[in-house]
Amino acid sequence: MVDRLAAIAAGIDRFNAAIGRTVTWCLIGMVIVQVAVVLMRYVLGIGSIWLSETILYAHATLFMGAAAWTLQARGHVRVDIFYADAAPRTRALVDLAGALFLLLPFIGGLAWFALPYVTRSWAILEHSPEASGLPLVFLLKTLILLFALLLGLQGIAQAARAWLTLVGAAPAPAPRPHH
Repeated sequence: MVDRLAAIAAGIDRFNAAIGRTVTWCLIGMVIVQVAVVLMRYVLGIGSIWLSETILYAHATLFMGAAAWTLQARGHVRVDIFYADAAPRTRALVDLAGALFLLLPFIGGLAWFALPYVTRSWAILEHSPEASGLPLVFLLKTLILLFALLLGLQGIAQAARAWLTLVGAAPAPAPRPHH
């Protein structure tokens, strides 16, 4: 049971890290497209809603796709007044409680409310309200559910690792470095 739980947490970590590393490529695309938009607008006097919306889509993909990886890497903002100097078991207890009573209920609520929103968008294959905009708003809205899924999975992995630490079956995660 302990080995299986550790393997599940490790598998979730690998999955979210792979997605996180993949979506970071959106950043390069965002920079290239933004430079093109600025040059087109201020050098050639041409605007492009399609390109401007592409930047928005890339930014949303980057943020929503990498959030779970950021949580895994302990890169989210948190109040470390007591946590950083706490004993490993105390940190594990905080991580477990945070995952079970804050993160996972939030993710459940987000998914619950987002599902009809995304479903309606897919039903009409929603597109940009701008005539020359991207016809893929339904895919953009689907990122909300992807975000909930990935962050929920990472919350499960976090809770599993914390539980394993509390029962003495796994090493405690290192505290985040002070910045």
